[in-house]
Amino acid sequence: MSESITKTGTTTVALTTDDSVLLAADRRASIGGGRFVTNKNVQKIQRVHPTAAITLAGGVGDLQSFVRTLRAETGLYETRRGAAIDMAALSTLTGNLLRSGPYRVAQPTLGGVDATGPHVYDLDAGGGVMEADYVAGGSGMQLAYGVLEREYEPDLSPEAARRVAARAVESAAERDTASGNGLTIASVTSDGVEIRTGDEWEVAA
Repeated sequence: MSESITKTGTTTVALTTDDSVLLAADRRASIGGGRFVTNKNVQKIQRVHPTAAITLAGGVGDLQSFVRTLRAETGLYETRRGAAIDMAALSTLTGNLLRSGPYRVAQPTLGGVDATGPHVYDLDAGGGVMEADYVAGGSGMQLAYGVLEREYEPDLSPEAARRVAARAVESAAERDTASGNGLTIASVTSDGVEIRTGDEWEVAA
């Protein structure tokens, strides 16, 4: 894929509640540091396991290949061991894949729920894995972190966490030209992954 169509700008956030993970991302794809919008309806959150999802930015072809490979490797891991993968193992597997694969994937964030509770991991293209209560990534991360630092609390309800995540991304979109065009929000619980646009969440609320 040509560098000229690589999506380089975005804003993503992820945070934990007592029993769930909320992930949010804007929906704009752009080139030239946000100078030209190539797509206004990109889903930057993908389910990679029945109870885990990942936020991504980078080259579209690389992202699609990375998600397919991660899903396949997760399935192989569970088949070989005869048990569900936990989030610590899934985060390690994801980091190893990022480090060894030919993927141009920028600042992914992994979030999921296992028997020990909800987990969020900040990853990098070199395979680094760091667990945190909340994470922001992408070109609008500094603005998003301002909201998260001010509003995040460990005991947020899922509804309150969704509002905080949405405000963090929307705050970034106000100033970061590479972020915008609405929201995708994912709720991850032990029952599964639910991904909707911000408008759909508002209608359902």
